[in-house]
This record gives sequence, structure tokens and C-alpha cells, in this order.
Amino acid sequence: MRTVNAEKDAQAPVRPANKRGAARLAAVQALYQMDIAGVELGDVLAEFEAFRLGKEIDGLTFREADPAYFRDIVTGVVRVQRDIDPLVHKALVEGWPLKRIDVTLRAILRAGTFELIARKDVPAKVIISEYLDVAKAFFVEDEPRLVNGVLDKLARDLRPGEFA
Repeated sequence: MRTVNAEKDAQAPVRPANKRGAARLAAVQALYQMDIAGVELGDVLAEFEAFRLGKEIDGLTFREADPAYFRDIVTGVVRVQRDIDPLVHKALVEGWPLKRIDVTLRAILRAGTFELIARKDVPAKVIISEYLDVAKAFFVEDEPRLVNGVLDKLARDLRPGEFA
């Protein structure tokens, strides 16, 4: 039995994902699926909770995730996406509208921004670090730096008291 990204795990030391970290990764995957395939919120939640979170698929075991945290992120992003997208767009480098960003990257930025807005119980630096790890699970080039830069800028705007 292998874990998802087993080859990558063997190449570089990566912090083991906790249940919230696994929930964040799954939330990004669910948001991606909704964006690409047009899957409805209820359907994607049911699919992930029944068949993916902590389950084995084709010999790969998905890490155990906090299902309530997963659900909170996905439903939260969908609920306030109209508020999130302008914030992310404004934080991106000029000339790079959100709609032009890779779908996976867009899902990461939306989920991270949602947590910065809604999860005041989680320090901004933890949120940034966690989504940087999620970005590294998908990308090896400049995208993780972009995630770090955008979420850091948003965190300083949304939670200035944490950076005083």
C-alpha cells in the first residue's frame, strides 16, 4: 500500500500532514473538481466523505482528514466566493487576473483566503504555511512562491494585528 505522492515523499522531507492539513488538501481537490467538472457542492462533499477522505483508491491510501474542517472550507469558499475572488484578484500581480490562473492554484488561493477571513482561531502564519505545503504537493516551480506572496499580502490586509 502506497500513500499519495509516495515518490515525492521519498525525494524530500515533508512534514507529515495532520488531519486539518489533509482536510485542506482534500478541500483544494474538491474545489478543483467543482471548477473543472461543474460538480455540485452536495455531490462533491458526499463523494469525498464517502470515497476519498482516509480511503484507499487503486492501491493509494488517502490520508485521514478532519471531515468537518474539510466541509467547512469547501462550503465556506462556495458561500463567499463572490467576496474572495476580488480580494485574490487585487493581491495578484497586475496583468494576472484570477480567471487566468491555473485551476488548482485558484482553488488553493480561494481556500487559503477563506480561512484567513473565517477561521480567526487559526493564526494567519499557520494558514499561509499550510497552503504553501498544499501548493508544494502540486507544483515545484514558482507557484508555491506565488501562494506564499498572495496569502501573505492578504493576511497583512485582513489581519494586520497579527503582523504588528
